[in-house]
Amino acid sequence: MTGLDEIDLQIMRVLQNNSRLTVKELANEVHLSSSPVYERMKRLEREGYIKKYIAVLDVDKLNQGFIVYCNVKLKKINRDIVNEFIAQINEIPQVTECYNISGSFDYLLKIHAKDMKSYQDFVFNTLGTIDCLASWESTFVMSEVKNEYGIRI
Repeated sequence: MTGLDEIDLQIMRVLQNNSRLTVKELANEVHLSSSPVYERMKRLEREGYIKKYIAVLDVDKLNQGFIVYCNVKLKKINRDIVNEFIAQINEIPQVTECYNISGSFDYLLKIHAKDMKSYQDFVFNTLGTIDCLASWESTFVMSEVKNEYGIRI
């Protein structure tokens, strides 16, 4: 966080909570005028502290509320196989997150589906067609206890 001051941190805290604020509204929140807040926002974006602005959608209302965390193990690891796996995963819309992990498995996938049947179809027709996979293990989310989209800064 080199080069960030308390005002920069305040701007990011406020934007994490509501990125739809106008520059004027944001300036009021951090007690500065609009011009310096606008310049700071642009610098934070340019330097990569702010990656993008998003809308958080209701997965249940959109019929995608069946969430599965799937640990996957590759048959073997080398640069070409990993790059091919990553390319394939990036093309699958049901996979919303993918992490390279340590331990018994190589990757952790977060998958959204309509229900158990659609997840089963996903396993048979999508995940099961990836040749480099050796095994996978699914964990089904029963309820969401905590989900924070921002980070503490």
